[in-house]
Amino acid sequence: MIRIRELRLPLAHAPEALPAAVAEQLRVSPSALRNVAIFKRSHDARKKNAPAFIYTVDVEVDDESAVLAGLQDEKIGLAPDTRYQFVTCAPEHLASRPVIVGFGPAGIFAALVLAQMGFRPIVLERGKPVRERTKDTWRLWRNNQLDPESNVQFGEGGAGTFSDGKLYSQIKDPRHLGRKVLTEFVKAGAPEEILYLAHPHIGTFRLVSMVERMRAEIESLGGEIRFHSRVAGVDIHQGSIRGVRLAGGEVVAAEHVVLALGHSARDTFIMLREAGVFMEAKPFAIGFRIEHPQSLIDRARLGANAGNPLLGAADYKLVYHANNGRAVYSFCMCPGGQVVAATSEPNCVVTNGMSQYSRAERNANAGIVVNVTPEDFGGENDPLAGIAFQRKLEAHAFELGGGNYEAPGQLVGDFLAGRPSTQLGTVVPSYQPGVRLTDLSSALPDFAIAAIREAIPAFDRQIRGFALADAVLTGVETRTSSPLRLSRNEDLQSTNVRGLYPAGEGAGYAGGILSAAIDGIKVAEAIALAMRREVCPR
Repeated sequence: MIRIRELRLPLAHAPEALPAAVAEQLRVSPSALRNVAIFKRSHDARKKNAPAFIYTVDVEVDDESAVLAGLQDEKIGLAPDTRYQFVTCAPEHLASRPVIVGFGPAGIFAALVLAQMGFRPIVLERGKPVRERTKDTWRLWRNNQLDPESNVQFGEGGAGTFSDGKLYSQIKDPRHLGRKVLTEFVKAGAPEEILYLAHPHIGTFRLVSMVERMRAEIESLGGEIRFHSRVAGVDIHQGSIRGVRLAGGEVVAAEHVVLALGHSARDTFIMLREAGVFMEAKPFAIGFRIEHPQSLIDRARLGANAGNPLLGAADYKLVYHANNGRAVYSFCMCPGGQVVAATSEPNCVVTNGMSQYSRAERNANAGIVVNVTPEDFGGENDPLAGIAFQRKLEAHAFELGGGNYEAPGQLVGDFLAGRPSTQLGTVVPSYQPGVRLTDLSSALPDFAIAAIREAIPAFDRQIRGFALADAVLTGVETRTSSPLRLSRNEDLQSTNVRGLYPAGEGAGYAGGILSAAIDGIKVAEAIALAMRREVCPR
């Protein structure tokens, strides 16, 4: 296969224009093309009067060597092989089965790949199956009723199920494991376009049915998924894992355990710390959700092409370095989405963003967050200090919101002026159970408030209207990433407990659906090779 990169075509080009452009680039007749497959497609809207699609395509031709020999273009070369290759297969007789704690993206892909290799994993998920979990989540949003074991954070699919469903990452991926993730998602019912769009996403409703299909495949291959199975203890003997104890008292023996915890599994982190598993505090970010009319963002980003269905709802990515040394940046931007209640603990308020596949809601929302370090919350000597820091902010947000899971909110104009908000303007906030207008100046530490107040006018210079007086801030955004890291070695095992494999976002090794899934694959491969060596040392 020949790969052509950075092939530019007008936004509204005819279907036949792509193979014609490919033939021109390769200096061959269109009849010489056996197949043209889009590997990646992005759009360039910087020139608002001439937006364009940018393609990377893989091409089959009659005489590949001869075609390449006649070209001297750095944008044309051989396409890499992106097919996934299993590292091994399970031996005929397994002495034990691997156990996976958590069934979010890391846990799902660790279980799937282990099952595909024949290792018949056991998955322990504290929450409920995804459809039951969805009902519990809506119960908080509509009726102010929280189930601490079944919510946005806990249950089948993990926190990413109630998000924009973004499927891209900036991590290095030399083995194309991300391609394996996307291919499995398509097999489970995702649209095939996620294989080539530069910024693919799925949305919550589609993720629900996809997760169910992936669970069914794992089970069909001999895997086992146990819901309502919270791990309350670990059995460690002479520095090696020997099993896990469930909250109900059952002990599950295991010599290979994946900790695919979400970043909100605070009670489990505390248990692991008490058991002596090494961990350390790490930086994360805190802030607010900001909501604008999606039409405002579309006009600012796309100009006269705002509303073009080929471009869809516009997004943004912003970074600002404040005078107090803090980085302020947009996080988990959700075009045409909504702000959601994302707490997992009683009497706390946490916000996050979510979009459906259509991205058709009236508001755009994003986290506007500020970096915090272990030095800010006493994490130098206590790896659990970040959890206490988050809880303090979330409990205060609960009080500011009126003590009934409504979120505290403030109009941007009032926030910048330092006065409480008393009445909404043109922007209707999307957060459910509801927003209570107040003064957010006490919702975050002073350094974070100062940095965000400085950043919003700066962002307005990049996106005209970002400092819209009627735009709405809701608080607080605290679960941007895990506040700690479960340290692991080159074999992906805990640095002080053999057979324990921290994985994914909660363990501190990922930051989204795709990167967590990739990490789950890597850990699955490490376990498979270790188990194979134990049976066949040579």
